[in-house]
Amino acid sequence: MKLFYTVLLLGFSMATSAQEIVPLQPKISNEIADFKLYPNPAFDNVVYITTKHNAPKTVVIYDIFGEVLLKSRIQNKALSIAHLTAGVYVMKVTERNKTITRKLVVK
Repeated sequence: MKLFYTVLLLGFSMATSAQEIVPLQPKISNEIADFKLYPNPAFDNVVYITTKHNAPKTVVIYDIFGEVLLKSRIQNKALSIAHLTAGVYVMKVTERNKTITRKLVVK
């Protein structure tokens, strides 16, 4: 019986030592870092978009059918949505060759 457990332990230790240890690679994301969109849902005519770098951004807003309703380049944090009616929209923001897509609700 001791021989059985010895062989089992030896086989298990050889199998586990033969496994290759692969270091975890950092996840490279193509999304904008520290992206914040507020207020969402929007009750006013302005929403604010902040990011880690707060660089100039290109913002495109689509309706549920994929039609472009607004395309704007903003230098600051404020985006005017005064001409949007109440509804659900898709917002695509591009900054420094990185893009993020979020849902925007206007009430």
